[in-house]
Amino acid sequence: MKNWITTIETAVLGMVILRIISGLIEITAASIMLKFNSIDKALMVNAALAIVGPIILISTMSIGLIGIADKLSYSKLLLIGLGVLLILIGIRR
Repeated sequence: MKNWITTIETAVLGMVILRIISGLIEITAASIMLKFNSIDKALMVNAALAIVGPIILISTMSIGLIGIADKLSYSKLLLIGLGVLLILIGIRR
């Protein structure tokens, strides 16, 4: 049972932990929305979640790119970086 834990890459583990934290934040936000039972306050909580989502996206992508950087060529890393940049531009506009 312990052997599979030692075979998990640290980058993957970091990405998983960030996604679990993100999920817990989402569940907490949903609980807060139910507790307040107000559209105004629910919109405020949802606006806060709009900040958390991109931060988690950037963090997990960064961890993944750092973990895979030694296995990819510079041109592929550049394409991936451009793709992430386009995602962020699309989110912002």
